[in-house]
Amino acid sequence: MLTFVWGSSFILMKRGVEVFTGIQVGALRVFVAFLALSPLVFRHVNKLLLKHWKGFLGMGLFGSLLPGLLFAESQKGISSSLTSMINTMTPLFTVMITVFFFKEKVRILNLAGIVIGFLGALGLIMVNGHSGTNTNLSFVIFALLGTLCNGITANIIKYSLGTVNSVACTVWAMLFVGPVSGVYLLCDADFTHRLTTNPLAMQSLGYICILGILGTSVSIILFNVLIKNTSSIFGASVTYLIPIVAIMWGVLDGEHIVPMYIVCALVILTGVYLVNKKESVVEAAPYDSSPDL
Repeated sequence: MLTFVWGSSFILMKRGVEVFTGIQVGALRVFVAFLALSPLVFRHVNKLLLKHWKGFLGMGLFGSLLPGLLFAESQKGISSSLTSMINTMTPLFTVMITVFFFKEKVRILNLAGIVIGFLGALGLIMVNGHSGTNTNLSFVIFALLGTLCNGITANIIKYSLGTVNSVACTVWAMLFVGPVSGVYLLCDADFTHRLTTNPLAMQSLGYICILGILGTSVSIILFNVLIKNTSSIFGASVTYLIPIVAIMWGVLDGEHIVPMYIVCALVILTGVYLVNKKESVVEAAPYDSSPDL
């Protein structure tokens, strides 16, 4: 489910930036997710959880707001397929943070899977560059920074919010960044101008709403559940599969796909298998057994 939703997010961002700026798409995505989750506030927000405010803030910033802005901005200069390929580096950033900051041990087999998956993703980027597609370095850097944010988020969820209900985590995170995004959009005269004058604005807005509801609010809850029941690295490894969905959408949208993409995708899948072989690197943190929904 996460693979399909997140794999489809890149084509939705591409549609969004056809009318709005990358920052506007990212802010609107977060604000829509906040509105979608607002009915759950009364059930999942209570004073007892305030002690986790740093984790909620970190999850809101690095899990929603910053990657939403960075990935959308990257879509202004590179294809949705390439952005999704760069996103496969999330497990590499995740394991680096896990090892260097949390001092966790890494199994050789799992590490080999991460390296192989990384090489497959790197191969996709190289093939994309040689195929004549625009690979402006600054936009690639935006996508890489968004990927780093994903790696940070996986560790925040695992090590700071491991005992908090998954839906509550997401609702609290949106409370920190959703209103700020809404205020920004209301104060942005350019956003209002684009919304009222561009004939494609409503269509683009619809794509971004789908992105906010499914690609942010629902998917973050699923990602929370996945990480809490497995490990941060196992959860992040789902990003290896995302380009396969994104490339399918790219083909339907007329993006240039070359046969070597298939070879690189198979390399990535090999890495996924090794990463998940005999459970992953880090044992799951204690998990709140109360129902999520």
